[in-house]
Amino acid sequence: MSARDFFPARMTWRACREASLRCQGCDLWKNGTQTVFGEGPMGADLFFVGEQPGLEEDKAGRPFVGPAGRVLDEAMAAAGLDRDKAYVTNVVKHFKWEPRGKRKLHKKPGGREIAACLPWLEKEIELVKPDVLVPMGATAAKALLGSAFRVSVERGHDVPSRWAAHTVATVHPSSILRQATSEDRARELARFTEDLRVVARLLR
Repeated sequence: MSARDFFPARMTWRACREASLRCQGCDLWKNGTQTVFGEGPMGADLFFVGEQPGLEEDKAGRPFVGPAGRVLDEAMAAAGLDRDKAYVTNVVKHFKWEPRGKRKLHKKPGGREIAACLPWLEKEIELVKPDVLVPMGATAAKALLGSAFRVSVERGHDVPSRWAAHTVATVHPSSILRQATSEDRARELARFTEDLRVVARLLR
């Protein structure tokens, strides 16, 4: 079973979003608060893809509204990009977590979960038709560009893909938050912002 088993009869963005709320293509729906589908204007030139919703996204039902989203907003603004004009989503639409006391800690989605949810992402890209696609982090990059793709090697470069005229992979903004020191965070935020400046130049 996968997301395809829950596709609506009429493949509009709104119909897909509503159908995704009932998706049980993998087991993550059992523990996630709700499906977190992508959001942004149809026909957006710029399309960001992360791994999965975090705790705040799980509660809000919206992508990139938590700490990683705030890092993304800061870097986009510094690179001259407008978040309101971009489409943002994740490969996996439910929050995968494991309990740690009373806390819910992020747990990396597995291959079965990624494969089951990928049809939603493919349909989002098909409906939005972006000019520049930005997979953020290894999960998104490998899902869209193949298992051999290495973000650490090819980040910030315009690479060929079947998804958009331009594809620029970069790190996930949550990786910046995990840096050990403020100096490390500042350095990695600057590198992330520089990757987004590449994106900005491609959009001109």
